[in-house]
Amino acid sequence: MRQFLGKHCPLLEENYWPTIWCIEARVQTIFRSLFQSCPHVPYDREMLSLADGGEIALDWMHNDASPLPSSARPVIIILPGLTGSSSESYARHLVLESIKLGYRSVVLNYRGNGGSQLKTSRTYCATDTEDIESVIQCVKRKFPLAPILATGVSLGGIILTNYLAKGGKNVELCAAMTVSSPWNIFGSCRSLEQGINAVVFNNYLCENLKQSLVNYEHLFKDKCDLAHVYQSKTIRDFDERFTAKLFGYQSSEDYYHDACIDRKVHDIKVPLLCLNAADDPFSPGQDIPLDEASRSSHVAIVVTSRGGHIAFFDGCFVPNEISYIQRVFAQFSGAVMSNLCDVQGMQEEEEKSGVVETESKVM
Repeated sequence: MRQFLGKHCPLLEENYWPTIWCIEARVQTIFRSLFQSCPHVPYDREMLSLADGGEIALDWMHNDASPLPSSARPVIIILPGLTGSSSESYARHLVLESIKLGYRSVVLNYRGNGGSQLKTSRTYCATDTEDIESVIQCVKRKFPLAPILATGVSLGGIILTNYLAKGGKNVELCAAMTVSSPWNIFGSCRSLEQGINAVVFNNYLCENLKQSLVNYEHLFKDKCDLAHVYQSKTIRDFDERFTAKLFGYQSSEDYYHDACIDRKVHDIKVPLLCLNAADDPFSPGQDIPLDEASRSSHVAIVVTSRGGHIAFFDGCFVPNEISYIQRVFAQFSGAVMSNLCDVQGMQEEEEKSGVVETESKVM
């Protein structure tokens, strides 16, 4: 994997330079959520019915103007963050990069998200990989000749990594990428429950999670104590009182232990590129499994000193229109799809691959 990236992704050998006034992690993260452009994308929505009676909304960009033949046009599957959907700015920018590459893309909106209706008493969580499996099978049925790459952002990256670890060699993806995914859920919770992080991020996301249940109380009244759920102040509270119970865990601790991906690197047998910032309040740098990645032949972790959560703005005084995330995503996706023989020929046994590290500097 290290050799492949060195040959085909020269961007990873360069330094990442954060915008000079946007160095601090929380500033980067908040700036992205409030001010990053959110381009219009004319999605083609499909409702995918699932085996248990539920459904998820798939937002397609078929890119019919692409010179690549429709039947073999590469497909990029995008998994958003915890409360995200295809309307998120980062998702739309990844779709635009896919269009430039000539590829087809589809954003997976989790059950009840993205304007879709929740049909059953099942939602989604970090360890539930059945829905991403259903989406991959849907893509394979529609476009059996098309290579598929998946990209997961934040929670989407945890779900994707858990899927890769469970599937091993049998995963029907040619490669995958994650952005700002927490590697250890316990470390993520500790970081998000401290100081200003608790107010700016944790409480806000917890309120969004609770709000997502308001219109579906009839589905969950027999599954948990909703009054207790609505008293949650943190994501950990919500997971203890709702998510863990819904997915059969004894506690949030059991759920988090199962969800952690830092100890599953050796189970991944397809090329996986992971982009993390060491200062990410959602994914603390000390929890990134650099040693495990250095012993993996398939996993490479790119770590910048700065970048925040799903941000990575660069450009001296004015952030670049195309962010570092978009450039890494485009270069890696293009490299994979243009060199499928090299990708498929990667050795399956574990061997040293190294870890790419870049330093952020103030100009």
